[in-house]
Amino acid sequence: MNAAPADQIRLLDVQDLDVRLQQLAHRRRSLPEHAEIESLSKDLTQLRDLLVAAQTEESDCAREQTKAEQDVDQVRQRAVRDQQRLDSGAVTSPKDLENLQREIASLAKRQGDLEDVVLEVMERRESAQERVAELTERVGSVEAKIDDATARRDAAFEEIDGETASVTKEREVVAGSVPADLLKLYDKLRGQQGGIGAAKLYQRTCQGCRQELAITELNEIRKAAPDTVVRCENCRRILVRTSESGL
Repeated sequence: MNAAPADQIRLLDVQDLDVRLQQLAHRRRSLPEHAEIESLSKDLTQLRDLLVAAQTEESDCAREQTKAEQDVDQVRQRAVRDQQRLDSGAVTSPKDLENLQREIASLAKRQGDLEDVVLEVMERRESAQERVAELTERVGSVEAKIDDATARRDAAFEEIDGETASVTKEREVVAGSVPADLLKLYDKLRGQQGGIGAAKLYQRTCQGCRQELAITELNEIRKAAPDTVVRCENCRRILVRTSESGL
């Protein structure tokens, strides 16, 4: 393949722009905010799970407390009725009086036991409420951190995408001045060689693979016409000759 020396040198400009685009894409993928957001999101998921569990426990305690308080109220009302019967004098049989007094005493003990249950449930509910409040605050804190990291990431995206658009436009202009067949070969090699399709021959060294060329290869390049497109024997990339090639 042949191409004017100036066209080959412009190919190096295209390569430089492609490298810049690769660097920008890598920078976009590697922003520290990505890992920060991922880590915070995992923390948030765990905290939300804990919050749901605490809210469920508080809700269960609330229902348990309501039931226990209703049980206390039922026993209290029954004890009041029995006490009223006792105080009214309507019960005259000694045996019935004894049974009524025994029931009143039993109800008093039952009421005391149920009130202890209410207190125990209230303590558990209060603990659950404190846990809910604590987790709600922690969830809010992590959400705020995620919002901050997301804003920083998006600002970085905007900067990188703006520069990418500018470099892409410049690349289109420069690539448009390179012969189509040379550009096609370059793009093919770039896809095969990790993004580097053309490299400068500098001081007898290929800047693509960083290998110094053998003397026989250098002699062949010296004999080649200026418009001959030469390739590196080591990496097969296009070698662009300049005044610094050391030929």
